[in-house]
Amino acid sequence: MRDWLSHRVVSSPDDAALVRAEDGESWSYTDLDRLVAETAGRLVAHGLGEGDRIGVLTPPYVGTVGLVHATMRIGATFVPLGTELTAREIAARIDRTDLDAVVCAEPTESTATEAASRIEGVPVYSVDDPTSADVTGVHDVDPASLDPPTWSFEDPLCVLFTSGTTGEPKPVPLTAGNVYSSAVASAFRLGVEADDRWLVSLSLHHMGGLAPVYRSVLYGTTLVLREGFDAGGTADDIDAYDVTGVSLVPTMLRRMLDRRGTLSDSLRVVLLGGAPAPAELLERCRDYSIPVYPTYGMTEAASQITTASPRQTRGRIGTVGRPLFGTDVTIVDDGDPVAPGETGEVVVDGPTVTPGYIAADAGGADGVDADGADADGADSASSDADADGGDGASSADAIDLNGIDASELDRSDFGPYGLHTGDVGRFDEDGYLHVLNRVDDRIISGGENVEPGEVADVLREYDGVDDVAVVGLDDDVWGERVAALVAVGDRIPSAAAGPGGSDAVPESGPTETDSSDDAPEEPGSADEAAGSVGESAAPVVGSEGVGPAPIDEAAFVAFARERLARFKIPKTVAYATELPRTVSGTVDREATREVLRERGSDPREGLDADLETAGFKPADPAEPPDDAPEDESTENGAGAGDEVEVDIADADEVAAGSDADAAATGEAESDADAGDAAPADGGREGDAGGDGDAGENGGDGEGGDGEDGDAAGSDADAVDDP
Repeated sequence: MRDWLSHRVVSSPDDAALVRAEDGESWSYTDLDRLVAETAGRLVAHGLGEGDRIGVLTPPYVGTVGLVHATMRIGATFVPLGTELTAREIAARIDRTDLDAVVCAEPTESTATEAASRIEGVPVYSVDDPTSADVTGVHDVDPASLDPPTWSFEDPLCVLFTSGTTGEPKPVPLTAGNVYSSAVASAFRLGVEADDRWLVSLSLHHMGGLAPVYRSVLYGTTLVLREGFDAGGTADDIDAYDVTGVSLVPTMLRRMLDRRGTLSDSLRVVLLGGAPAPAELLERCRDYSIPVYPTYGMTEAASQITTASPRQTRGRIGTVGRPLFGTDVTIVDDGDPVAPGETGEVVVDGPTVTPGYIAADAGGADGVDADGADADGADSASSDADADGGDGASSADAIDLNGIDASELDRSDFGPYGLHTGDVGRFDEDGYLHVLNRVDDRIISGGENVEPGEVADVLREYDGVDDVAVVGLDDDVWGERVAALVAVGDRIPSAAAGPGGSDAVPESGPTETDSSDDAPEEPGSADEAAGSVGESAAPVVGSEGVGPAPIDEAAFVAFARERLARFKIPKTVAYATELPRTVSGTVDREATREVLRERGSDPREGLDADLETAGFKPADPAEPPDDAPEDESTENGAGAGDEVEVDIADADEVAAGSDADAAATGEAESDADAGDAAPADGGREGDAGGDGDAGENGGDGEGGDGEDGDAAGSDADAVDDP
């Protein structure tokens, strides 16, 4: 087959393909095909073509949608790069995927050029007029003639990033067959109607935002594109354009309801992923007949893995539904499947699952990371298979993937039952999946995946910091927030000394997990918590602590922001002479959390720091209107047999560079903070589920995107995954 748009324009030339939400301008499939043909011809004229990997660092423009289809038309692989990431982070992704070129826009040109300058031989093109001599305008050449290549299901369509258990970003190649199968399964679960309009407010570098771009062309439906998330504006767009479907992460949906009270009755599906959906939010939606479909997905599964209909969540609060058509989900413990009701790791297999990660040693020929350090041995595909019988990288020999050599694939996370997601879950007696938490300590904030190791490595580089432990703390808004306990040695002010004059955090034995982390602390519990980690646990100092911070917090935050996406910046910080450790010498993470819960403070300046980090603009909550619609059936979107849709989730879920990221950017932070705060896209990007990568329930990306889910991970990373 050729690229999907070239087939769709023959079938539906005059149907609406794309609507820009900001001004209502619309493109028919003929219009979109004309735009894509011109862009594809110019890319070919610049020497790009079949088998190349093209990185795209542009905001969620109409032109970005054109680039998605143009890369497919010339036989290249689309590699979206998050606009909220720093040049250091972008450079690492360029090197890891061995990109042949980067395409940017005026707002992202400086970041693109700085990142590309660290990697030899990577040209930068701009869809706008370049301001740097190092950038070439895409429109500087006339379109070349093009004979579109033929695609097979095994060809790599796109490469999205999630995060691995080592903390290093992991590139996930998704084949044409992966994305096609996901679209089919999603249609079975959610249904498809001729007048469907799917609103995308999640970042297009999350599966939750990207999946709808591909799917709308396959379905022949209309894509409504927002250039960033805004709670009130997104809710208004649903009404203005008769939107029937949208991928979101929980934080995004909650803010929309706070702003508008309810959502338009045109909605048939709200695919919710990238992070667990609170019972209170589901009940609130039920009261206003908002058709919410909680979803679990991940970038590695091209979005949705499981999705529940509104009817199925009644009496099953917390479920993310049954597996989509063609997807096998197994709960394993020590490598063996467990019975319904028992918990274990979620393992996924089926036609939507990636053939493997691009191995760490399969990227740039120079073998260096973004900072020029030797990268040999990092996250290698030659790592041992899981003890539970994982087939390891050797299984790549069985993969015949055009464009990706078998030796480039890392399958060490695969076992006899499929891909190990790193999520803990269980099936109930009726076959509904419940996802409980991560196997490891990954932080999922607003649907976006944050690797504690990456954050800690950056913070340790700051002068005056001896060591850092980064953990996630429960947060009513973001699900989890990033928190850091900073060891500064004897620089702790004497006024902060603990009982007996000692301010050190001593070694402690392993502590049991506090099952009531998110419960409000009772008066006096601070002292009890301090005692749980040792009588001389170092108190927190800083903003509202017992003394001045031992370092310049404004400079510390600025240092971090230059090196990390904003959704990764710690929202809670405490200081100690040294980190609490177990008898084995490892950081006692629960003791660390106790100190941070009781004595931590926000190092960021400004009353609206939390919202600013997520990429949201503060808004006054609005009471639901008195004439809100009565509860009524919302099953009209379940589709025949009540089957299928994708994550977004990448979470794999969360919209980069947009306020969607705010939600999603776990999704969310600068714009990415929300969606990149969020969905969804676990690691997922979480993908935010379904088209939103919401999936990535816990979702951009590795393990659960969202979005998509990314958000429901990751369509969420989240939604990562939405």
